[in-house]
Amino acid sequence: MSTSSRTLTNSVHPPGKTCLAFSMDGKYAYTGGSDSIVRIFHVEKGKDQEPDAAAEAEDNITALTAANECWLSASEDSYIRTYTAGKNTFNGLAGSVKGATINCIAVDPKGKRIAVASDELMVKISDLDNISNVQIVDGFKRGVRKVTWDPSGSLLTVSCGDGTIAVWDVSEEQPTRLEVIDGIIPAVTDSESEEFMHDCSAVWHPTGQRFYAASRTHDIVAISRATWTKSETLSDPSVTGSHTAIALSANGAFLASACGSEVLIWSTQKRRVLSRLQSTPSAVTIQLAFSPSQNLLAWIDTQGGFTRVSNAIATEFGDPIKDSAAANVQGQVISRKKTPTPWEDDADVDLDAVGGDDGLFGGEDWIIDDIGGGMQDKPERQDKGDGYVKEMVSITKAQSAFQPGSTPMSVLKRRYLAYNMIGVIEVTDQDTHHIVNVEFHDRSARKSYHFTDHFKHDLASSGERGAVFACPPEQDNPAQVIYKPYGVWSTQGEWTYILPKGQRVLGVAAGGNKAMKSLRENSDSGGDLQGHGNVVVATSAGDLTFISGSGVEQIILGLEGEFVTMAAAEEYVIVVHRPGATTIDGSQGLLATVISYEDFEVLQEKPLPIPKGHILKWIGITDQGIPAIYDSAGYLHIMINFRRPNRATWARLLDTNAWERKQGKDESYWPVGCSNETFHCLILKGRQEYPGFPRPLIQELPIRMPFRIKDTTEEELLRIHINLARDALPDDEVSAPDLDRRELELDKITIRLIQAACKTDKQPRALELAKRLNLPQSLAAAHKVAAFYKLHGLREKFEALIEWREETMTPAEEARERRRALGDEDAPMAMPKPFQDFNAPPRVDRPGLARPTGIVEHSEFSSSNAGLRPIREKATGLSMSRSASPEGKRKRDEDDHMLNGTESDVKRRALGDAPSPATNSSTIIYRPLLILPNSFYQTPSLERTLRQQIPTLSHESPI
Repeated sequence: MSTSSRTLTNSVHPPGKTCLAFSMDGKYAYTGGSDSIVRIFHVEKGKDQEPDAAAEAEDNITALTAANECWLSASEDSYIRTYTAGKNTFNGLAGSVKGATINCIAVDPKGKRIAVASDELMVKISDLDNISNVQIVDGFKRGVRKVTWDPSGSLLTVSCGDGTIAVWDVSEEQPTRLEVIDGIIPAVTDSESEEFMHDCSAVWHPTGQRFYAASRTHDIVAISRATWTKSETLSDPSVTGSHTAIALSANGAFLASACGSEVLIWSTQKRRVLSRLQSTPSAVTIQLAFSPSQNLLAWIDTQGGFTRVSNAIATEFGDPIKDSAAANVQGQVISRKKTPTPWEDDADVDLDAVGGDDGLFGGEDWIIDDIGGGMQDKPERQDKGDGYVKEMVSITKAQSAFQPGSTPMSVLKRRYLAYNMIGVIEVTDQDTHHIVNVEFHDRSARKSYHFTDHFKHDLASSGERGAVFACPPEQDNPAQVIYKPYGVWSTQGEWTYILPKGQRVLGVAAGGNKAMKSLRENSDSGGDLQGHGNVVVATSAGDLTFISGSGVEQIILGLEGEFVTMAAAEEYVIVVHRPGATTIDGSQGLLATVISYEDFEVLQEKPLPIPKGHILKWIGITDQGIPAIYDSAGYLHIMINFRRPNRATWARLLDTNAWERKQGKDESYWPVGCSNETFHCLILKGRQEYPGFPRPLIQELPIRMPFRIKDTTEEELLRIHINLARDALPDDEVSAPDLDRRELELDKITIRLIQAACKTDKQPRALELAKRLNLPQSLAAAHKVAAFYKLHGLREKFEALIEWREETMTPAEEARERRRALGDEDAPMAMPKPFQDFNAPPRVDRPGLARPTGIVEHSEFSSSNAGLRPIREKATGLSMSRSASPEGKRKRDEDDHMLNGTESDVKRRALGDAPSPATNSSTIIYRPLLILPNSFYQTPSLERTLRQQIPTLSHESPI
């Protein structure tokens, strides 16, 4: 360092909470502590000075701030006192908070208003000149710890005990909440704990484009004003503890943070540590402050020590007071000369003017930081008329993964995990666990329930057959997915799927067929044969895992690019991902892929029609099973022809900006679902982005296609849904009852349009509409309309159209043939490529080489009459008195040969060989019947048995 720093430390207060503030001119430093005294130090004097003291407070000093002509103190006695700048002269009270401890006070940059934060669930803003003029900023769940103003004095950032930072617009008489940023600062609810004393302020950059805060992850993050999201991070591998206080220099080029026993000096441009200063080892630094007028840094700790370091920023790093290009780079415009054309003189280009005193690149700081809020500005290129071109380059921020129908945790510590046309999944945070409440819109079909969630699931999806939940990994516990079917007929319905360590769940989707019966009660007699649905899980490993509703892992598909969101239907899942990067002109570059559950083939793959500069807000499935999306521009699209491979496209059904109800209102819409002619949504007022609690009612708003000609909207919308319903029919079906009803409804609308066209003498329009009619009776009605208006030429054309329809196929039959033709066209696409078919060759049918087949004889010798043979043999022995051999074997005669066939035939039948080839079907084989004596039929039962089982000869058969 060219100029050495000097450190001065004074023990000014007893141990406990302390506070610090500089005067507006930087000449004085005010310190307060648990001794109820405020001490006034002159920064130009040394360590041995005797500071002035202000002892009017009756309790511990909790906050200090300074205005142009005064400085103010707040204490635990609930009063705010004002003093003359640089002196201990008490001027009176500037406000009070009844029965609560004041945690922070802040004066706006103009020195006119003061914001007071306390343990109350509100912030009071009052005028210093008239303390009775008070604004109330309320709606906080926990007490407010810190408040800060932006450089313009129009925004107020409120750091709450629940870990949120709320941004309020206080420029108007009625304050408006712009954003609630969660997950940055740690949540501290105990006001007596040491962590509650840490400085969690949102420190604004002088440009007003961003603010800095110490995060709960031991980093320092910058929040962009353009998007209210994290734009950059200041981190160092050597920093392992939490930052207990931060402060920005006057020009915003340097940031000081306290961590452990060190104070770190950061460069906000290079985002790295420049130097380290030693603080009190046994104390915690809880407030830092840069002098507004000189190179001086001061801090105060829990031991009551007050330390100030002169020349804290070394000269080789820059000046903390003077403005520089590095300090104000974000949000600023870069000016340069026009690039000279070949016919212009190169001498006209002033290179030194581009880089200032350091030439073209401006010395060490020529590298311009393009991270953060400045990246969100729209690209501009404008000739200012003075020879310079105003230019700004922007990089589109990539949309992160989100779950459809979910919201962030609100200040009430409640959130929605899923919100669709089936039901709602709500979560209430109880600090140690969550309470999950699952409710359904149709309670007759499914039974609502709730459970205690110790895993704190943060993702959920409600499907037709069950609900799926996912929780993030925590310490040594891996991420896991739990599926809960609505109704099961077995004891084991719920199952758990555990991911490998280090992987996270990015999205879940539950799909399945609609239930044929109510799922409220378990069935012991058997379950629905359609199963428990399907579950799809997207992980941080870049894959999609398909799991059946019973918990069987089916397949893991690799995902090309970054996952964004997905939604599940009855027979497919639509996944939105980013295969590449965002474009420089504001396009997200998202792609939608429709994947079948049955064989996991890609049915469609289409880019999303999201306008540049906008993001996807919602994706879902309509009641007809059609993919639908809604973006931040207010457009609703559905994917038509999605059942035809490689022929899908996005149809815009709705532009919410053109609604009459929105004209003159500041409202937005949060989609829940979509039906044929209705958009189901929640209406958000003002700048509200998510629905709150209690749960708002679902609004049913009509869908109006964004046509310029308004009279065709209703007709074309119904026609789109009819075509989608026809695509869902099998190839051999022509129509369905519901489809017939819709076609009749469409024909009625078309007839009205034909009547309007005839009335205005627009005959070509009427003829075009008549060609769209579906039913023959509708054409007859159109003919009557033309006759009523005495349009003879149009009536003749209608007659010719009727005759042509009688000779050709109906529109429904044409649609069926078109489906078949499209199927034939797509068949070659499913065939394997040459030299890639490793299956067995197809079987070749050769009739000449077929094996002979025998004829089945229906006689007493067939297998069906085998039970009668012993009886007949016995009867034959009685009637014919056949002789037997001495060995007891009967003698074979010629009759046996005639009855039983040849000896070889008997052997073949005994061995089970195939019978002899069949004879001509017109030929009947006559075999002699066994004639029994009359004495044999004296037994009635035997007679009936024989007459029933011995077949008789039909004389009507040809010989």
